[in-house]
Amino acid sequence: MFFMMGITQQSKDLDFSQLVTCDICGSYGRYCVFMTYSLLSLFLIPIFKWNRHYYVQMSCCKSIYELSEEVGRRIENGEEVKITEADLILLKKGYTTEGHRRCLNCGYETDEDFAFCPKCGNRFN
Repeated sequence: MFFMMGITQQSKDLDFSQLVTCDICGSYGRYCVFMTYSLLSLFLIPIFKWNRHYYVQMSCCKSIYELSEEVGRRIENGEEVKITEADLILLKKGYTTEGHRRCLNCGYETDEDFAFCPKCGNRFN
Protein backbone atom coordinates (compact mmCIF):
# COMPACT_ATOMS: atom_id res chain seq x y z
CA MET A 1 0.00 0.00 0.00
CA PHE A 2 1.22 3.51 -0.85
CA PHE A 3 0.54 6.64 1.27
CA MET A 4 1.38 10.23 0.39
CA MET A 5 1.76 12.35 3.52
CA GLY A 6 3.36 15.71 4.02
CA ILE A 7 4.00 18.32 6.67
CA THR A 8 4.37 21.90 5.47
CA GLN A 9 4.58 25.42 6.87
CA GLN A 10 1.76 27.61 5.60
CA SER A 11 0.77 31.26 5.95
CA LYS A 12 -2.65 32.87 5.59
CA ASP A 13 -3.66 36.54 5.43
CA LEU A 14 -6.58 37.29 7.73
CA ASP A 15 -9.35 39.73 6.82
CA PHE A 16 -8.73 42.61 9.25
CA SER A 17 -8.35 46.37 8.94
CA GLN A 18 -7.49 48.94 11.61
CA LEU A 19 -5.94 52.34 10.94
CA VAL A 20 -3.28 53.50 13.42
CA THR A 21 -0.42 55.92 13.80
CA CYS A 22 2.78 53.88 13.65
CA ASP A 23 5.08 54.12 16.68
CA ILE A 24 8.14 53.31 14.54
CA CYS A 25 7.87 55.72 11.58
CA GLY A 26 5.15 58.12 12.78
CA SER A 27 3.02 57.68 9.62
CA TYR A 28 -0.57 56.59 9.32
CA GLY A 29 -0.66 52.88 8.60
CA ARG A 30 -2.84 49.82 8.67
CA TYR A 31 -2.45 46.58 10.59
CA CYS A 32 -2.08 43.65 8.16
CA VAL A 33 -2.75 40.47 10.17
CA PHE A 34 -1.52 37.04 9.07
CA MET A 35 -1.19 33.60 10.61
CA THR A 36 1.50 30.93 10.19
CA TYR A 37 0.88 27.27 10.98
CA SER A 38 2.07 23.72 10.35
CA LEU A 39 -0.17 21.51 8.21
CA LEU A 40 -0.42 17.73 7.90
CA SER A 41 -1.75 16.60 4.51
CA LEU A 42 -2.75 13.14 3.32
CA PHE A 43 -2.97 12.72 -0.47
CA LEU A 44 -2.83 16.56 -0.77
CA ILE A 45 -5.91 16.91 1.46
CA PRO A 46 -5.33 19.09 4.55
CA ILE A 47 -5.99 17.02 7.68
CA PHE A 48 -4.65 18.81 10.75
CA LYS A 49 -3.28 22.32 11.62
CA TRP A 50 -1.08 23.04 14.61
CA ASN A 51 1.60 25.46 15.84
CA ARG A 52 -0.45 28.56 14.98
CA HIS A 53 1.17 31.96 15.42
CA TYR A 54 -0.40 35.32 14.64
CA TYR A 55 1.51 38.36 13.38
CA VAL A 56 0.82 41.98 12.46
CA GLN A 57 2.75 43.80 9.74
CA MET A 58 2.47 47.58 9.42
CA SER A 59 1.52 48.76 5.94
CA CYS A 60 3.64 51.92 6.24
CA CYS A 61 7.11 50.78 7.35
CA LYS A 62 6.75 46.96 7.27
CA SER A 63 7.50 46.54 11.02
CA ILE A 64 6.44 43.11 12.28
CA TYR A 65 4.78 42.37 15.62
CA GLU A 66 3.68 39.11 17.21
CA LEU A 67 -0.02 39.22 18.09
CA SER A 68 -1.45 37.57 21.20
CA GLU A 69 -3.01 34.19 20.45
CA GLU A 70 -6.36 35.10 22.00
CA VAL A 71 -6.81 38.18 19.77
CA GLY A 72 -5.50 36.30 16.73
CA ARG A 73 -8.04 33.50 17.15
CA ARG A 74 -10.86 36.03 17.53
CA ILE A 75 -9.81 37.73 14.27
CA GLU A 76 -9.55 34.34 12.55
CA ASN A 77 -13.12 33.55 13.69
CA GLY A 78 -14.39 36.81 12.16
CA GLU A 79 -15.15 38.66 15.41
CA GLU A 80 -14.95 42.47 15.70
CA VAL A 81 -11.65 43.16 17.49
CA LYS A 82 -9.59 46.25 18.25
CA ILE A 83 -5.87 45.54 18.57
CA THR A 84 -4.15 47.45 21.41
CA GLU A 85 -0.44 47.97 22.09
CA ALA A 86 -0.69 45.42 24.93
CA ASP A 87 -1.57 42.73 22.34
CA LEU A 88 1.62 43.32 20.31
CA ILE A 89 5.28 42.35 20.80
CA LEU A 90 7.76 44.01 18.40
CA LEU A 91 9.80 41.43 16.48
CA LYS A 92 11.37 43.47 13.68
CA LYS A 93 11.54 47.21 13.11
CA GLY A 94 10.80 48.41 9.62
CA TYR A 95 12.41 51.38 7.94
CA THR A 96 11.76 54.85 9.29
CA THR A 97 11.10 57.91 7.16
CA GLU A 98 13.96 59.77 8.88
CA GLY A 99 16.98 59.39 6.59
CA HIS A 100 14.92 57.27 4.18
CA ARG A 101 14.98 58.40 0.55
CA ARG A 102 12.90 57.40 -2.45
CA CYS A 103 13.79 58.32 -6.01
CA LEU A 104 10.91 60.17 -7.70
CA ASN A 105 12.10 58.98 -11.12
CA CYS A 106 12.51 55.18 -10.71
CA GLY A 107 11.15 54.44 -7.20
CA TYR A 108 14.46 53.13 -5.76
CA GLU A 109 14.50 53.33 -1.93
CA THR A 110 17.58 53.67 0.28
CA ASP A 111 18.64 54.71 3.78
CA GLU A 112 22.05 55.88 2.54
CA ASP A 113 22.95 59.57 2.27
CA PHE A 114 23.35 59.69 -1.53
CA ALA A 115 22.95 62.93 -3.49
CA PHE A 116 22.03 60.94 -6.63
CA CYS A 117 20.06 57.73 -7.14
CA PRO A 118 22.46 54.78 -7.64
CA LYS A 119 19.97 53.11 -9.99
CA CYS A 120 19.02 55.85 -12.49
CA GLY A 121 21.28 58.81 -11.61
CA ASN A 122 18.42 61.22 -10.85
CA ARG A 123 19.11 63.77 -8.09
CA PHE A 124 17.38 63.05 -4.75
CA ASN A 125 15.24 65.97 -3.54
